[in-house]
Amino acid sequence: MSADSLALVGDIGGTNARFALVDLAAPAIELRASKSLPNAGFASLQHAIEHYLAEVREAPARAALAVACPVGSDEIRLTNRAWSFSRSELQAALGLAELRMLNDFGAVAWAVPALADAQLVTLHGDAQAPLRGPVSVLGPGTGLGVALLVGDPARGWQVVETEGGHVGFAPIGDEERAIAAWLTAQHGRTSTERLLCGKGLSEIDLVLRGAAVLPAAHLLPGESSLQRPALRDPAEIVAAALDGHDQAARRALARFCAVLGSVAGDCALIHGARRVVIAGGIVPRFLPFLRSSAFRERFLAKGRMATLLESVPIQVITHPHPGLLGAACALRASES
Repeated sequence: MSADSLALVGDIGGTNARFALVDLAAPAIELRASKSLPNAGFASLQHAIEHYLAEVREAPARAALAVACPVGSDEIRLTNRAWSFSRSELQAALGLAELRMLNDFGAVAWAVPALADAQLVTLHGDAQAPLRGPVSVLGPGTGLGVALLVGDPARGWQVVETEGGHVGFAPIGDEERAIAAWLTAQHGRTSTERLLCGKGLSEIDLVLRGAAVLPAAHLLPGESSLQRPALRDPAEIVAAALDGHDQAARRALARFCAVLGSVAGDCALIHGARRVVIAGGIVPRFLPFLRSSAFRERFLAKGRMATLLESVPIQVITHPHPGLLGAACALRASES
């Protein structure tokens, strides 16, 4: 690996910062020395990067960093982490000749054309057709990411970065209206991201167990305010739901899957998608549960547009680091 072709790639979420090295001159992108660092252990993104580079003893000249926030200006502020920095100052501090910033799900979208068949699980539909855009890419993690992949192998690929996870949540049925009322009471507004993320699963679980304290104006008929216990960890809820003995956990995860189906269907209609690809750290943990849930029913529950959506394949990314792979793909694409 030459000094000129060595690059740092990073995927910076609200909870963890993942880094790797890539050789941009290699025939295929290979992530080397990949490492995940807890954000809580570092005062800033610069601190985390310097720690990683000191460990691997390398000084790359180029970098592409995917971050969980908009990246349209020099000042970058993470949505779900109290980190902010100047892109130009970070580039100078790290001694980089080039620093490319991407939205985290923009990076995931860049990764989709580079994924092997074995790194995708098909939930529904025929995924054997050649990949071509538009492709809706979304997924829950610390937040809810949404991006759009357009193009095809012949013309090349482009990614439209969005903040689609922050659109308003449209509840269906009494359970979802109760969840929306609880979240709106806490935050003043309920976006889809408030439900479709790790903490969102915990909030769904809290409300459906009847353990959430709501002001009287937000209570459903017959409900009463209760003392609010601590939120259950989302990993605990998923494990309990899959174990099969915790009905409250199964109910919460089932509602989470139903809402994800609705939002995925909305994204497909908005984007005119020929395919939907789901990523994020949560969904791959419960694929059989998702497949048997109301996800598909809610994906198709779009009235006159249900027939249109029936032909849209839905896949889940199982690659462990699609954000890192996508950051490398974007950096390589900028060379051409």
